[in-house]
Amino acid sequence: MMRKRQVRFLGEGGTVTCPLLPDKDIYADCQQQNLMRLDKAWKRWLIPDKNGKRGGRPRFKKWGDICSFTFPRVNHPKAGARLFGNILKLSKIGEIEVILHRPIPDGFTLKQATILRKADGWYVSLSLEDDTVPAPLPVDEVKSSVGIDVGLEKFLTTSGGQCISVPRFYRNGQAKLAREGRQLSRKQKGSNNYARQVSRVAKFHLHVARQRKDFHYQVAHCLCSAYDLIAFEVLNIKGLARTRLAKSILDVAWGAFLEILQAVAVKRGKQTVGIDPKRTSIECSGCGNRVEKVLSDRIHECPHCGLTIDRDWNAAINILNRGLRTVGLPFSGCEGPEVAVPVKQQILIAKLESPTTLRERLVAGVVT
Repeated sequence: MMRKRQVRFLGEGGTVTCPLLPDKDIYADCQQQNLMRLDKAWKRWLIPDKNGKRGGRPRFKKWGDICSFTFPRVNHPKAGARLFGNILKLSKIGEIEVILHRPIPDGFTLKQATILRKADGWYVSLSLEDDTVPAPLPVDEVKSSVGIDVGLEKFLTTSGGQCISVPRFYRNGQAKLAREGRQLSRKQKGSNNYARQVSRVAKFHLHVARQRKDFHYQVAHCLCSAYDLIAFEVLNIKGLARTRLAKSILDVAWGAFLEILQAVAVKRGKQTVGIDPKRTSIECSGCGNRVEKVLSDRIHECPHCGLTIDRDWNAAINILNRGLRTVGLPFSGCEGPEVAVPVKQQILIAKLESPTTLRERLVAGVVT
């Protein structure tokens, strides 16, 4: 049994003694998980990583800032969380009816449950274990490959000449967010109206985040359905986010998309490879010579071989060639027959109506 400690505060009427921990019992495993989080945060600050960098100093979280707690075992004889149908029983809390957004697949084992508080309610995130995850596709069995170049003018451009436009979820909702922010500034801090308006602003940000995440998953599944190998650039997104284009860069969320893409590829047994982004936009994909450009130059015109294509398309082809070279697959050589004659082409814009529609268009090679 844990001993309850007390702490003294100096108030106007003298010294006030209050319990350091609440009177309600907290499940032991949840407390251990919180201590593990704290230990990880301190180690991240004190011990440098392999690059010699350290994280920020852990800050005290006041009441209400901790929005999640974890039960490390589910449906175990000594577990604090049990799921029976649509009833979730939590130790020290009770039984709660939950809405399962999809049934738990057969053969999966429940490992842990994390209770989350978001702007529109409470959620439970269940971690499952499956031993039937497909093994990555062997390199010698790769039949189709693609290189993708992410950007701000177009969300991504493939080495085949297709591209997907930038959705700009946050940019499109800025006017509404500004109105909600003005309403919040007129409320008295601490009042019920202030709390309700804070909830409206938080729900707006949550809606934008969900739109962006759903878009990322759609694009990732489309690429993994059409190709066996996907090459991408390993960008320094933190450094790019310190420029004057920070809002647009954070709006498209390249880092989140690439993480989702790699996770979907592992789940579907496909290959992904990250390459160095240096000079992918400068080098000519036809002859390999350097063609200097500034950011405003959107067309790649090579004076050596006469290749004239979109700048992002040229970069995507270079990314694909570097990716194939990394995994040891053959790629188009410089000064091959396909670039013997000057080429002038335009990329095709794809509207992401549905994953099935875009997948069919990518496979057919026709995107309108």
